[in-house]
Amino acid sequence: MNGRRLWAIVIKELRQLRRDRITLAMILGIPVIQLVLFGYAINTNLRGLAAGIADQSHTAGSRALVMDMLATGVVKPVAMANTPNQLMAMLRRGTISIGIVLPPDFERRRIDGREVAQVLVDGSDTAVQSAAAQLAQVPIDSAAPDTRAPATSTPRTGRISVVGFYNPQRRSAINIVPGLIGVIMTMTMVLFTAIAIVRERERGNMELLIATPLSSAELMLGKVLPYIVIGLVQTSVILALGTWLFAVPIRGSVLDVYLAAGLLILANLSLGLLISTRAQSQFQAMQMTFFVFLPSILLSGFMFPFAGMPKAAQWIAEVLPLTHFLRLIRGVMLRGASLGEMWTDVLALVAFIGVMMGAAILRFRKQLD
Repeated sequence: MNGRRLWAIVIKELRQLRRDRITLAMILGIPVIQLVLFGYAINTNLRGLAAGIADQSHTAGSRALVMDMLATGVVKPVAMANTPNQLMAMLRRGTISIGIVLPPDFERRRIDGREVAQVLVDGSDTAVQSAAAQLAQVPIDSAAPDTRAPATSTPRTGRISVVGFYNPQRRSAINIVPGLIGVIMTMTMVLFTAIAIVRERERGNMELLIATPLSSAELMLGKVLPYIVIGLVQTSVILALGTWLFAVPIRGSVLDVYLAAGLLILANLSLGLLISTRAQSQFQAMQMTFFVFLPSILLSGFMFPFAGMPKAAQWIAEVLPLTHFLRLIRGVMLRGASLGEMWTDVLALVAFIGVMMGAAILRFRKQLD
């Protein structure tokens, strides 16, 4: 063992790391990203859940109860409704996570000590169910009494019931399995295509492709199409195992499930192609894929509730295709919604595909240098 030779190798490795900007970025960037995401963006204490309110009583007492619920900070009003059916439609579309219903005979129910309000919850996310349970603890007596009630009546505390839909057993598999479709396809589709162009360069096949009359667009689309079939096969496997092993329901159209999966597949493939035009080796392509996968799985709402994240983290998450796919797949499979009812997320994925594919085609040049 010669210390001088050993030191020469150490210096050589350090200089090589300094020239490899991708590896250097991972050395410094991964700890920073994880610290920021886990310490700042990840919050399991949900606040500000989107809520719809159907106050059919329109009395001082019902309005006071609604204000008390809002004062907890658990819910934030985003929509008003006239009937519980309208709230259920909003829950199915994913417009709201919680619906608050106060019946027309609110004051009589409160005096009689009966149920005075219902909290309708999108139970497909068990974290939302846990947060909504806090609303049942709001005291009824704090609501202003109805002046029209008989003076001899003695108010008693009524009840607020919390009703969970789509996952009444609160089984975590119901929420996780649909999301796994997106997570697995994000991990595999981006990686497969990220190394596609790089592999052609390393194996010398790029010289043959340059000699062909293929255009850049034809080459890119040709790289993408085979993996669409692979992604749909993965989707079928996860759906089959999920329904067989965990009894995960498919309440919506199976065609909508595959259409949503197809949009995510195209989004991930186009992103992978863009990475492949930037990476100089397959190892660099895998490194860059990891930078995409880590924020996707942490910020999309798969592992941690989306509503618990600060606004800045939510803005970043809106750029990620996995965020929109999770809304689509859970809406179709668990709530029975259609893609047409969630058209904003469909449009977001289509726009992402167009931007990423266009950028990949523009960056790719049929030349070796």
